[in-house]
Amino acid sequence: MIHEEVSAFANTIQPNHSLIGLDLGTKTIGVAVSDTILSVATPIKTIKRKKFSIDAELLLGVISNKSCCGVIIGLPKNMDGSEGPRAQSTRAFARNFSVKTNLPITFWDERLSTVAAEKALLEADTTRKRRAEVIDHVAAAYILQGFLDRLRVLQKC
Repeated sequence: MIHEEVSAFANTIQPNHSLIGLDLGTKTIGVAVSDTILSVATPIKTIKRKKFSIDAELLLGVISNKSCCGVIIGLPKNMDGSEGPRAQSTRAFARNFSVKTNLPITFWDERLSTVAAEKALLEADTTRKRRAEVIDHVAAAYILQGFLDRLRVLQKC
C-alpha cells in the first residue's frame, strides 16, 4: 500500500525491523537500509537498472535479507515543490512495486539529496571515480536518514 502521509506510514511500521530507502535514477537505483531501531541509515548498494521485473526482484532480495518492514522512495520534486516527469516516473515505479510486495511504501522529498551526498563525499576526500560508484546509494541513505529524523519527531508527539 502506498501512503502519501508520513504519519499514516509510521503507523504501519513493525518494531525491530528495518526500513529500506531508494534513490531512483534513470540508470541506477541507490539502496540504503536503516538499523532495527530506526535511527541510522546505511548505504548498501547501487543497482544498475535493467527491466522493472529484474530490478524489483533484486530489491525484494535486499528487503528479505535485511528484514525490512517498509519502503521509502525519494520523490524528485522541482525546486518550487511541483512534480515533473521524474516524479511521475517515481510514482509509477511505486505503483508497480506495490503489486510485488505487501510492504507499505511512502515518499520522501529528495530535493538536493544528491547534492548533499556529493558534498559529504567531497569533504571525505573521495576520489572522482569512487564518488561516481557510490553517489547513488549515499543519496539513498541521505533520503532515508531524513525520513528517520522526521519519524523520531512524530514519535515524540
